[in-house]
Amino acid sequence: MASHLPKGVALILVLNLLLLSQWETESKLLTRCQLAKELLRHDFPRSYLSNWVCLVESESGRSTSKSMQLPNQSVSYGLFQINSKNWCRKGRRGGICNIKCEEFLNDEISDDSRCAMQIFNRHGFQAWPGWMSKCRGRTLPDVSRC
Repeated sequence: MASHLPKGVALILVLNLLLLSQWETESKLLTRCQLAKELLRHDFPRSYLSNWVCLVESESGRSTSKSMQLPNQSVSYGLFQINSKNWCRKGRRGGICNIKCEEFLNDEISDDSRCAMQIFNRHGFQAWPGWMSKCRGRTLPDVSRC
């Protein structure tokens, strides 16, 4: 089929496919149970698992590649929507978690998990607006069957 297309169009299609395949390998949209299992694998306490799942669902929709610019010009990154104002630095290592913010956008969540635990240890779940508005005092996701 590509042989019937002009060379420039065929090249653009091939480049788009390559970019799409690269994007797919670097980001994930996790199911609720995949998320719960990943969090347990990264040593999140089972007793707070429903809170963490709710937090991730409300902050990023379980997407490892979500980034969002905020009105204060900072950006929040990844599953946990870790903010560039204090916790990481765009383009270079830095912040309290001493990491490049872009590292939170791939499907490897070890670094995201470590930083999220640092945030939690300092501020609790209150550090996340999504948890405050959608999880605190509400029915939490059931992950007992995961």
